[in-house]
Amino acid sequence: MPSERDRAIYKMQAEFCRTLTNPKRLEILHLLQAGEKTVSELADVTSLRQANVSQHLSVMRQSRIINERREGNSVYYSLANTKIIEAC
Repeated sequence: MPSERDRAIYKMQAEFCRTLTNPKRLEILHLLQAGEKTVSELADVTSLRQANVSQHLSVMRQSRIINERREGNSVYYSLANTKIIEAC
């Protein structure tokens, strides 16, 4: 019988997997593999509106898949762990 800790881990794994079910999020992850990028850079490459890219990034930030770094008025996004690409 699973313990409370096990159940908590299963819940985190399910949330993580749910985050990766969107093909645009997977595309963004693969783009970030080459290095950090801004929302506008990601929007240009993915042909999504900046608002849509921001929404996807927000979901990925909540799952701790990506990091953000602020520099002046710009926010740069990067992979929290490069091994995420191997998992995908």
